[in-house]
Amino acid sequence: MTTNLKPFGITEALQALGIKETNMGASTGSNWFANGKTIESYSPADGSLIGSVVCATAADYEKAMATASDAFKVWRQVPAPKRGEIVRQMAEELRANKEALGKLVSYEMGKSLQEGLGEVQEMIDISDFAVGMSRQLYGFTMHSERPNHRMYDQYHPLGVVGIISAFNFPVAVWAWNLMLALICGDVCIWKPSSKTPLCAIACQNIILKVLERNNLPEGISCLVVGNESGDLINNDKRIPLVSFTGSTRIGRHVSSTVAQRFGRAILELGGNNAIIVSEHADLNMVLVGAVFGAVGTAGQRCTTTRRLIIHESVYDKTIATLQSAYGQLKIGNPLDATNHVGPLIDKGAVADYLDAIEKAKAEGGKIIVEGGVVTGEGYESGCYVKPCIIEAKNDFAIVQHETFAPILYVMKYSTIEEAIEMQNGVPQGLSSSIFTNNMREMELFLSQAGSDCGIANVNIGTSGAEIGGAFGGEKETGGGRESGSDAWKTYMRRQTNTINYGSELPLAQGITFDF
Repeated sequence: MTTNLKPFGITEALQALGIKETNMGASTGSNWFANGKTIESYSPADGSLIGSVVCATAADYEKAMATASDAFKVWRQVPAPKRGEIVRQMAEELRANKEALGKLVSYEMGKSLQEGLGEVQEMIDISDFAVGMSRQLYGFTMHSERPNHRMYDQYHPLGVVGIISAFNFPVAVWAWNLMLALICGDVCIWKPSSKTPLCAIACQNIILKVLERNNLPEGISCLVVGNESGDLINNDKRIPLVSFTGSTRIGRHVSSTVAQRFGRAILELGGNNAIIVSEHADLNMVLVGAVFGAVGTAGQRCTTTRRLIIHESVYDKTIATLQSAYGQLKIGNPLDATNHVGPLIDKGAVADYLDAIEKAKAEGGKIIVEGGVVTGEGYESGCYVKPCIIEAKNDFAIVQHETFAPILYVMKYSTIEEAIEMQNGVPQGLSSSIFTNNMREMELFLSQAGSDCGIANVNIGTSGAEIGGAFGGEKETGGGRESGSDAWKTYMRRQTNTINYGSELPLAQGITFDF
């Protein structure tokens, strides 16, 4: 267990969250178990070993699934507002543990402490949202064409929901799914990223306090750590819905695997997000949105700003402003609030970052702000890199590809129609933005002829989505929707009901059937 970050309170945070030197990576509740290989979690902040986790085996997974299936039979009978009350209590536990969990997220994943705390706040927000939604699982009432008939639709729980999450948001994405699934009457089994397993164990510890306090059955929330469990979830016919967050490459595999057994999938895959900077933009606002969008979480958000499409009349001024801002960025330990940019998740990500820069240069890209690995005292983990800006063309192969690192590609446009075409001209379709004070440009960007992304913003950046809106994208981003709006419907099965309260049985469509 690392002890060299006592000034940041990491040791105390780990103790408060129940993280040990060696942790069991499977849980159906208070019952912790695992019999697989051991993985170790190292912090990208300083390279120190945080703790180790014993992964779940296939037999461990089966134990968890059997327990979850039994728990579902009990949980689905609890009235939805009562399920909401359990989620409310979970939100209170998250509030009580916000600082400790935020520090662990920052230390194990590498994002800044403010972003770590913000991620936990997002868990609290979706919990609060779900509490209110537990009294609003509405269906429609329809008029029947037949006399003395009433028609309506209603929603029922699906069953066991599988959640496979990524390292970059190691706790929030799980909460997006869990809290909505719970109020819908589902139970969940979670396979977290093997790069951030301790965050998952901490989350399970936090919500177990609520489940145990309310004498609820084991299996309402299950945890299985280790890559082996991913495909077990994807292939399991007992799991009607799989929510997967990760790369487009693995998303294709998840999609086809789940579809072959006629399951449902929520896919939150890659993003290649652009900001259009209009000649009518407020460049001071652009600076904030573009810089945070490009370097926040060290470029490891699916909503990270990867392309800046700038009108030719303000291009030079925008570039000069960006160069000045990048020159003021502080790179270092994410637990130090004075730093803007933390580390990449591991050295593999660093290699991908360096490879992308070389590929961009090989295609004719011009370096605007130099990148590279940061070395020296305080950077011993080898995971710190400099945010880079490259002048490029939209059709470069590397620009069409999502690199999970702080690389921002900049390019010019002449007309708004050209800019929108460039914005849409990538395989991904998650988040998009335009900065403009011209109402015609705003409306065109938001129209059917505008952005083809699941998220389209005006005068705010591409990252920082609120939980009130449905989150997700189109094209190779997968088409899934999580979090707010009516995303709850994904976690339920829809049923149409017709009641005949008359004394005769007329047939629909006026059909006569005499005998």
